[in-house]
Amino acid sequence: MKRVFITGALGQLGRALTGLLKENHDCLLYLTDSVPDEKNVVKKLDITDEASVKAEISAFRPDVIVNCAAMTAVDLCETEQEKAYNINALGPKYIAEAANEINAKLFHISTDYVYDGQADTPYVEESRPNPISVYGRTKLAGDYYVMGCCPDAVILHTSGLYGEGKNFVKTMLRLADEGKSIRVVADQFVTPTSALELARVIVFLMNTDCRGKYHATCEGSTSWYGFACKIFELTGRDVRIDAISTPEYPAPAKRPPYSVLDNKKLRELHGYYMKDWADALKEYLDGIERYRCHEI
Repeated sequence: MKRVFITGALGQLGRALTGLLKENHDCLLYLTDSVPDEKNVVKKLDITDEASVKAEISAFRPDVIVNCAAMTAVDLCETEQEKAYNINALGPKYIAEAANEINAKLFHISTDYVYDGQADTPYVEESRPNPISVYGRTKLAGDYYVMGCCPDAVILHTSGLYGEGKNFVKTMLRLADEGKSIRVVADQFVTPTSALELARVIVFLMNTDCRGKYHATCEGSTSWYGFACKIFELTGRDVRIDAISTPEYPAPAKRPPYSVLDNKKLRELHGYYMKDWADALKEYLDGIERYRCHEI
């Protein structure tokens, strides 16, 4: 039985990964998050508390650690820089040190925001990072700490993540159902990635000898405007949506205009292909609809 320690277990990826491992794999799970859940299944763990992190990991002695915890509120990171650094950089450092101490396999989740978005072709794993926001810089610092403290770790860079919880897809559906006006930027390009698809990659890689940096996003790319249009198309909503430019939607943090990632290592080293972003979105939306019908 594989012993798996997950941080950020109540987040979108944490929930997707926990669901997969519970249903289909012989694993003993140790679930943690910054706040415990109501059923006390998830243990409270502050990853910025070095002593607690190392004590919990040392006591459980996992075979695999998956760090899904992060401060992902991009704009908030601009004003709470110390908090962002503690969570996105120092937390991963403590986890990596603990993983290395007991020879556990560490998977650390990172972001497309480590790139500046000035490219015109998808970024590969060898592309030079150059973050333009506090969020991106603190996540990159975490990447460096992880690889420096735990050389056999795996860092997975992903993009436009959505799953169970607050996300772009649900925001668009809520605005549409409330009859609100919808304006979405059309000059920022990403690859929307379902948390379930990323969780599937992690489960797959758990059974390989992988190490180092990987990109892990759904295939293809679109603008945030294109993403929103596809959401409404797949759910049969006739919604007016206005395409706007980045300057028309000012925000505290700069966003990379093009942060599309190429899963080069997944393909070339493992022959693994993730779903096309639109197909993954349809799977996700179908799941939401089934859940809604069940609730009714």
